Amino acid sequence: MTGLPGKWFPWAAATVLVVIAVAVWLGRGDSSLERARAAGMIHVGYAVEAPYAFLSPQGEVTGESPEVARVIAGRLGIGRIEWRQAEFGVLIDELVSGRVDVIAAGMFITPERARRVAFSEPTFHVQPALLVPRGNPHGIHSYSQALAAGGVRVAVLSGAIEESLLKGLGATESQLAAVPDALTGRVAVESGYADGLALSSPTIHWMELCDELGRTEAAQPFTAPEAYRNAGLGYGAFVFRKDDRALLAAWNRELKTFIGGPEHRALVARFGFGEVELPGGTTTADILGR
Repeated sequence: MTGLPGKWFPWAAATVLVVIAVAVWLGRGDSSLERARAAGMIHVGYAVEAPYAFLSPQGEVTGESPEVARVIAGRLGIGRIEWRQAEFGVLIDELVSGRVDVIAAGMFITPERARRVAFSEPTFHVQPALLVPRGNPHGIHSYSQALAAGGVRVAVLSGAIEESLLKGLGATESQLAAVPDALTGRVAVESGYADGLALSSPTIHWMELCDELGRTEAAQPFTAPEAYRNAGLGYGAFVFRKDDRALLAAWNRELKTFIGGPEHRALVARFGFGEVELPGGTTTADILGR
């Protein structure tokens, strides 16, 4: 650079101007962060699936995702959250339509969902599991084994990744039973309407901690589908509208200094999330770029 100021400066100045212009263009019309701060409130959607999100005995929204959302919103200067409950399968529709601003429901990052919405950086990484009647009468230890067994029906949360996994393995409509939440699914298994309930491992662990397994148990051992392992599934995150770039960027900045730290670990440990459920250094870009 020394000795060539006349040649370097115009190029550098032009580059800076282009960067500024791009930044201005990307942020044009995006008042998502300022709007939430000015209102002092944000609408957050959730679905009942403990330990990700659920209602406490006192009627307060809690769980891994809502509690982290409270911390991040507070750090952004957004003092109040207005919670809106919906079935898991319609949460993205609620977000896109503008009825909520953020989804805090432990939603897994997938390319299919990313075509409609934007994900924050991941906050956890979990494995799939299966709830079965006590004694596991069908001897099921994987989703593939469940589908191969004659006459076996698996309950799934409508819109959840486990439903997609089972369909990817060739499940027919008669082999699946859609349920709105985990407790309804457990009743389906207990009543014999379904022979198993596909859930994530922390959900079943939480049900066990809360003495909510009833006459069911986790299938042990359980082998995750190969597609799950290869596609980098099981990473959960908050969900935003694609146009709300400013809000998403600010949310991610706060997540970066919070996730994995002492405060975060203590917070989510109450819901059965430990060291093995932390996302590590994996980013949303890593997951969607596989």
